[in-house]
Amino acid sequence: MRIKVKNMVCDRCKAVLKQEFGKADIEVVQMDLGEIQFAENAQIQMERIREILVKNGFELIEGLNDSYIADIKKYLLNALNDDLHQNLSKYLSEKMNKDYSSLSKMFSAKEGLTIEKYFILLKVERVKEEIQMETKTFSEIAYDLNYKSSSHLAKQFKSITGMSMSDYRKVQDWNRKPLDEIV
Repeated sequence: MRIKVKNMVCDRCKAVLKQEFGKADIEVVQMDLGEIQFAENAQIQMERIREILVKNGFELIEGLNDSYIADIKKYLLNALNDDLHQNLSKYLSEKMNKDYSSLSKMFSAKEGLTIEKYFILLKVERVKEEIQMETKTFSEIAYDLNYKSSSHLAKQFKSITGMSMSDYRKVQDWNRKPLDEIV
């Protein structure tokens, strides 16, 4: 039995759920971001699975559109982590085997912002994380996130946060959002 899970965005999320399902004696066969495969006998424990998810800040995704939205977010997180080197619309169309314009319309209607805007918000949170770690220059951060120039990243960062990256570093008010709370 395979389910889709909303708000499951990092390895720590996976670890928490593995631990919780283990305590409840619910056998997990495989776990990926946003998706869990259980042993076939888990179907009878569906109510307990739902309780564990909700107790830990997750949701069971049951509708087809919600499933597509969760997949889009998962692939965008993967693109952010895996150094995307192609057009975002082409990447999502290939990953989901679906026309980008329909994915875009569905995402915008459900989430209230475009896929591109959501991806920029993910990037800004990554920039905040990199600035906080203080291991890279602004140019290195821009390069890592596939910006053509650090000035382009700087403009986007300022338009989203209201401050420059330098000011953010100086202020050290690390007001970062968890990735699952961006939308």
